[in-house]
Amino acid sequence: MIVEKIIERAMRKAQAAQAIMLTQETSEVNFENDRLKSAESSQRTQIDLKVIVNGKVGVSSTTDPNDVEGVVSRALEAAEFGSEAHFDLPDAQSLEPVKIFDPALLPLEKPEMIRMGQQMMDMIKSYNPEILAGAGVNKTVYKVAYANSKGANYTADHTEFNVGAGGALVRGTDILYAGHGIGQKKRAVDTEEIAAQAIEYFRLAETIVPIESGEMPVIFTPSGLIALLLSLGLAIDGKNVHLGASPLRDKLGQQIADPRLTLVDDPFVEFGPRTSAFDDEGTPRKVTPLIEKGVLRNFIYDLDTAGRAGVKPTGHGSSRRLTNLVINAGDTPYEQMLRDIPNGLLVHEYLGLGQGNPINGDFSVNVFLGYKIENGKLMGRVKDVMLAGNAFDALKNIAAMSKEREWVSGPFAWFSGLMPYVQVGKLSVTAK
Repeated sequence: MIVEKIIERAMRKAQAAQAIMLTQETSEVNFENDRLKSAESSQRTQIDLKVIVNGKVGVSSTTDPNDVEGVVSRALEAAEFGSEAHFDLPDAQSLEPVKIFDPALLPLEKPEMIRMGQQMMDMIKSYNPEILAGAGVNKTVYKVAYANSKGANYTADHTEFNVGAGGALVRGTDILYAGHGIGQKKRAVDTEEIAAQAIEYFRLAETIVPIESGEMPVIFTPSGLIALLLSLGLAIDGKNVHLGASPLRDKLGQQIADPRLTLVDDPFVEFGPRTSAFDDEGTPRKVTPLIEKGVLRNFIYDLDTAGRAGVKPTGHGSSRRLTNLVINAGDTPYEQMLRDIPNGLLVHEYLGLGQGNPINGDFSVNVFLGYKIENGKLMGRVKDVMLAGNAFDALKNIAAMSKEREWVSGPFAWFSGLMPYVQVGKLSVTAK
């Protein structure tokens, strides 16, 4: 294997080395403004090498599998000026079995992908011919090979399938964008269901209704939870914890959220969008409880931040990226949540997410797709509305969580996870 050859070459001068190689083939079709825009295939190879020389770290990368000498020499040179190594590479370990490869995706060709996209667009156009419809179908097959100087040697074959549909409805100065998509590692996708959900977003949003400014109950859809999860993700990042920037740095084992909230990072979900057995540093994945009945249980560490903090890495890779987030279902039906609110807001998407001071939980965002709740019913879409609050305060002020849960993944998703609808007691809503 190429990664083994790279390790053998690097160890002539390095004290430790790891290499990871990605080989990937992608086929994708994209529709825009009611017509096919592109149908393309591509291949990609990426090799990343990390070495430790005299206690310092050097890294390099290449897209050429024949560039063994070059990628090794560049990493060794970089180590002369590299940062101090605060970690040891992981030993070889047994891996959890995971379902990440669906052979049914292999025979899927672009003509069938085009048909799928066209079918979804036709459904949207049949609902409202004024919608400028779009769709996308993406199939990726890739192999990951990892090796290091301590004998760890892993390979994994993955498939990915991303399907989405939506469009734009232009009426005068008002432009409404809506869509729905799914991303997973298996072929079984219901394109009619995807188009139907996109249509439902249009149906709910076509009537524009006013809303008054003030503090009111807010229901976050599974996708809309990103407004709260963004701050949480930054705060549990081991690098921010180690640097003292996280407001949760001294909160392990303490209550930080409503007792109904249990959040787990699960890399072993069958065919999940981010399912895998090991990360890009050769650390085996594991199920990581993040919040258990409102209590903070873990931070997320890569090799470097774990070494600096004197803890073990959590298997989330060099970027400390969360895998499949799973929130336990609540005990309130979604329709009941709506019925219990005389005046409130349902939020689904945002513009300007990340404004404010997200690591401290503060957010002030434009609601891109949100709906007014009046007397227990969704009355229509709101425009020119801002939502503001603090994510950590909101997590403590959960009023209800739905029994229903939905997967958030695919081309329209900021994160991957199985999420309920979550109602927060009160947040600040500002209407222009």
